[in-house]
Amino acid sequence: MPGPGLRVTIWNEHVHEREDAHVAGLYPDGIHGALAAALAQHRPGDEVSFSTLADPDQGLGDDRLDATDVLVWWGHMAQEQVADERAERVRRRVLDGMGLVVLHSGHLAKPFTLLMGTACMLRWREGDDRCVMWAVDPGHPLAAGVPNPLIIPADEMYCEPFGIPAPDELVFVSSYSGGEVLRSGCCFRRGSGRVVYLSPGHETYPVYHQDGVRRLIANAVGWGAAPEGTRPPLDDAVWSPPGWYEA
Repeated sequence: MPGPGLRVTIWNEHVHEREDAHVAGLYPDGIHGALAAALAQHRPGDEVSFSTLADPDQGLGDDRLDATDVLVWWGHMAQEQVADERAERVRRRVLDGMGLVVLHSGHLAKPFTLLMGTACMLRWREGDDRCVMWAVDPGHPLAAGVPNPLIIPADEMYCEPFGIPAPDELVFVSSYSGGEVLRSGCCFRRGSGRVVYLSPGHETYPVYHQDGVRRLIANAVGWGAAPEGTRPPLDDAVWSPPGWYEA
């Protein structure tokens, strides 16, 4: 897993914290601030910046994306406001090697659904469910240093059927108070890039202040970075005469 020194952009739609006093009390520095604190704690060498939906180019301008090794995404009520062309630009950057870490309700983020090629729908319930995350691949870098199981006292319930393609690597499954289960820590490879989906983190609960969850997010950033020497895929079909590779 790549070490410290990554350029990480945390994209947060930043709507709930401004419109809901309860959420603002839980995350006075924004959800992006809590996520940045997780990286400062567990990946202190990274260069972390923020962007939000209200920023120019919705915080997803070409210059910013080109200067990002891993993009962390938190969105919920305003995800449909992300312009299609900005979502497509994120998808293209992932194919070229940028990592993407998608959190909680970001399963419906436009860039994620584009990269998955499916609807990414699931069942849900907001009801103070206890969530128990089990590492089914405890040797995976995503699980390093994370308690097994990771117990989240209260969070929104997400459960199967979860309309994603089969993950390239399934690392965590979660169970909830009502008996439901979810593939909650999934790793995908798309082109030259890597995508991680992590389910914890509804905005009305202090999930991102929990150390085990913070370690999990930091691990996801590390795994999501393209290995050194990764090249972008071809952007066109290239005619190649005999012996082209020896020229």
